[in-house]
Amino acid sequence: MSSVSVVIPTYNCSRYISETLNSILRQGAADLEIIVIDDGSTDDTCAIARRFGDPVRVIEQSNAGVCAARNHGIREAHGEFIALVDHDDYWQPNKLANQLAAFADHPQVDVVFTDFVWWRQDDAGAFPAPADYLPRAAAQGVDGDFSGWIYHQMLLDSWVLTSTALARTAVVVAQAGFDEALPYSEDWDFWLRVSRSSQFLKLREATTLYRQHSAQGSRVIRPIDYRTRLLETAAERWGLCSQDGRCVAAERFRRQLAIYCAEFGLGHLKGGAGASRAIAARAFLKAWSIDRSYWRSLAYLAVTPFGWKPGW
Repeated sequence: MSSVSVVIPTYNCSRYISETLNSILRQGAADLEIIVIDDGSTDDTCAIARRFGDPVRVIEQSNAGVCAARNHGIREAHGEFIALVDHDDYWQPNKLANQLAAFADHPQVDVVFTDFVWWRQDDAGAFPAPADYLPRAAAQGVDGDFSGWIYHQMLLDSWVLTSTALARTAVVVAQAGFDEALPYSEDWDFWLRVSRSSQFLKLREATTLYRQHSAQGSRVIRPIDYRTRLLETAAERWGLCSQDGRCVAAERFRRQLAIYCAEFGLGHLKGGAGASRAIAARAFLKAWSIDRSYWRSLAYLAVTPFGWKPGW
């Protein structure tokens, strides 16, 4: 039986950590090592995790961020494969079994990832039961568009949700884990680097429920557009083509980069802590400089001084 180390970085997640751990413990296809790295929680997250006993190893550290917590867990891992799971996400029971079978059938790949469900609260504030999504978790075959050498695809979007991925431990270690200097887009950065040296395989089934709530780090307004910076750096360093010759067209890459710049600016127009209309204006100007045919960026720039906010 294959050995899998499941690494869960957590911080103040007492509300959800039990549900996440239960979903992992229901995986019956592997010899599991479950490592919870608590990143200085001030609630009872650690106490809840420790109630699971021997199957779950809880390691505490001073608050240093999710990348440092993940890297700590990677150093502690002993399995042949590593799964990195966010502390509030949920695995359907067949996840690891399907992924390990895919590794057996496709020994050339180093990462198997899957589709996922956006797990949103209903009007009453409750998350639908995971069983409601079981039909989408049934085996549905390989998605060829996102399998093999996928670096060129990763230049357009962060297609690999980390909670869905299962990777060979040697590959994760070879990349030296996650960049602890990045407060955002650190997952994208990591999988981009892996995609330069390793082949991926995507399963079409949605094995993971990706919980959506207001406390997520992706909702924080930041002064730097880390996403655009990451993609500009990657394209400058590695170009626009994967190792098998598949490429993203330069025009499509520029348009996507312009869209991301504009979205960054719109986040600042929406308001909230850290929002700046000056930063928004610079983002819209940059979007237009990247793709002069993306007229929306100029429209956004025109309304920036007048207090307009996006409705989403």
